[in-house]
Amino acid sequence: MPSTAGKGVMLHGVEDNTALITDTVQKLRRTFQSGKTRPYEFRKKQLEGLLKFLNENVDLLCDALWKDLHKPRQECIVTEIEITKNEILVALANLKKWMSPKPTEKSLATLADYPFIQHEPYGVVMIIGAWNYPVNLLLGPLVGAIGAGNCVLIKPSEVAENLERTIYEMLPNYIDQDCYIGVCAGPEGTSAILKHKFDYIFYTGSTTVGKIVYEAAAKHLTPVTLELGGKSPVWVDETSDMTLAARRIMWGKLINAGQTCIAPDYVMCTAETQGELIKAMKTAVREFLGDNPGKSKDFCHIISTRQFDRLRKLLTGQNVAFGGDFDVDQKYIAPTVLSNVGLYSEVMKSEIFGPILPIVPVGNADTAIRFVNEGEKPLALYVFSKDDRVSERFLKETTSGGACINDTIMHIAAESLPFGGVGASGTGAYHGFYSFETFSHKRAVLWKKHGWDFLFAMRYPPYSDFKTNGLAFLMRYRRPLPAWLNKLVIFGLGLATGYAARVITSRIFRITFIGKLLYRLFKFLVPGQPTHSLTAPAGPQ
Repeated sequence: MPSTAGKGVMLHGVEDNTALITDTVQKLRRTFQSGKTRPYEFRKKQLEGLLKFLNENVDLLCDALWKDLHKPRQECIVTEIEITKNEILVALANLKKWMSPKPTEKSLATLADYPFIQHEPYGVVMIIGAWNYPVNLLLGPLVGAIGAGNCVLIKPSEVAENLERTIYEMLPNYIDQDCYIGVCAGPEGTSAILKHKFDYIFYTGSTTVGKIVYEAAAKHLTPVTLELGGKSPVWVDETSDMTLAARRIMWGKLINAGQTCIAPDYVMCTAETQGELIKAMKTAVREFLGDNPGKSKDFCHIISTRQFDRLRKLLTGQNVAFGGDFDVDQKYIAPTVLSNVGLYSEVMKSEIFGPILPIVPVGNADTAIRFVNEGEKPLALYVFSKDDRVSERFLKETTSGGACINDTIMHIAAESLPFGGVGASGTGAYHGFYSFETFSHKRAVLWKKHGWDFLFAMRYPPYSDFKTNGLAFLMRYRRPLPAWLNKLVIFGLGLATGYAARVITSRIFRITFIGKLLYRLFKFLVPGQPTHSLTAPAGPQ
């Protein structure tokens, strides 16, 4: 294992950090302008280094996550390490294809041209990670940034302090230290960094901080991706398999102790369904964590005292169906289900982000859909029903960043799907190709060759009605021709041009040949004139 050199930037405890930040950003910009990060082989090597970092430091990462979050090893490996490794493997398998120019459809006006999209790196980008999944939500976006050819300032969350230290000390030993620099900073240091101009900023975290990042980026007109959160609803109707629904909902809620941006935030169902669903949920929790979840090694704790106090206040005045226990010293809150929660009660006003799940009885799916649409657009939406028409209604009549039918959380495991929010739950998306696309500028290119100018010569002055009508005809949108037909038309044009050239050449030759014969005949019939070369008649002697 490489030595712990620690080549990043440490801002904790540094009062005047302006010069240090400026030097770091300028170093990244110089490196990017040198072109070092652009070649395919370089990007590939860095992704392989990132993969090696994850493979060689599993125990180190799991230990840091246990200290920060009491995160079980299986959750560390599955939701932090393996999901990030999968992002790298997808990128390595497809990077050359992603980097290649993407031809676009041709119009009549561009039939003989080559229009294409060229993905090029933005330049110097900043990635700000989150504390709840501090490996996945930091290194996952980094895969896209590296693959797209950017230089990156990497900012892990200071709240997960053990993981932050691990990233700071170990990651520089696996990837290029001139192109990718880690920085440890708290809120003040991060604010100081955001005063500098970046070419792209990727932030994962709360909506409150997301607005601060957005405002700072706007001063430089810097594009952003904001992965935020919100109250992700669940609808369970009477046709559902309650045992299956309960297991999948409680798994999605309790993984990472509910500190997941797409965790089910509340459940809506009819009053008649509520009792059966709560009973099945209680059974599921007992199967997962035993009779005393506080002693289970398979259940996370709350990240900080501040978050613990916030969650404990949410229990005040609520009907606790089961759970509700807590341990201040361990920052532990038991898996808790609340019953008969009102649509507009205190616990329904903001994202819960913890192991507390309100059950909200409503009259029917119409009421549920109307309530979802009254609030901010959620990051995820979940529907449990055996009636496909019900699921389709929720998909057609609501909006959310993502959705999952008859399960929770699992839509993020499909690397072929983009992951991101909409409205207050975020802007932009990533995962798989969408990560590469997020960190790439899509440059529009039209490549024209010399010649063929007669095809569009009508654009030149002097103007006329004939030229105007001709250009309008050429520019008018038509249903794109199939690629094979495009090639056939161009081939036909080439044949026609070649044939026309041959005909013209042949006629010129014939005219020249006949002229020569007539000239010979003239010389023969008019004696006394000297006979000269047929190709270069001479002047008077």
